[in-house]
Amino acid sequence: MYAIIEDGVIAKTFNNPRKLVVNNIRYSTKIYSLWSKEEKEAIGLYEVVYDTSNKRDEAWYINTNETLSFADGVVTASYGSATAKAIEDRNATDKDGVELDPIQVIKGLKTNKKEMIDRQCAGLLQNSDWMVIRAKETGSTLNAGWKTWRASIRTKCNSMQDQIDGASDVDALATLFAYTETDGVTSRPLGEFPIKE
Repeated sequence: MYAIIEDGVIAKTFNNPRKLVVNNIRYSTKIYSLWSKEEKEAIGLYEVVYDTSNKRDEAWYINTNETLSFADGVVTASYGSATAKAIEDRNATDKDGVELDPIQVIKGLKTNKKEMIDRQCAGLLQNSDWMVIRAKETGSTLNAGWKTWRASIRTKCNSMQDQIDGASDVDALATLFAYTETDGVTSRPLGEFPIKE
């Protein structure tokens, strides 16, 4: 992002290089690549520096819009304090805070993550569902290895959802999904689904 500074104040901003007219002089887009930082700043063209110290992961938080400031020869775009997304389901309300009738539920992060785990579980089991159907239709038995693996998938799914339900706040929930590396092994507290060998 770029900013035009006039009389020590941000006059306008834009995202992509474009032709400029400053003090009745026309400048082509070539100045963005050919001119030095000092030459651009001499005509009031500054590249915006981003301060992301308050920016949080958008999967878990709602960030404020960027606020621009100009001080000490630097144009800075910074974020205010982020707000955690709702972790629990809640009823939708109108602009006055009155619950809508009929009640409409807005899903919280826990429900969304548990539904994601359900979809992953179903996707893993889907490729072997035909074996279960064939065993039922023919009166035969499902291979013990497949039967054990399918049961382990459902058990892990339930365990993951219990962990999600147990998260006390957004940071605790995010930690369950965060991968870390220890002794060359990458893992997350939530764990992974078993692999069929």
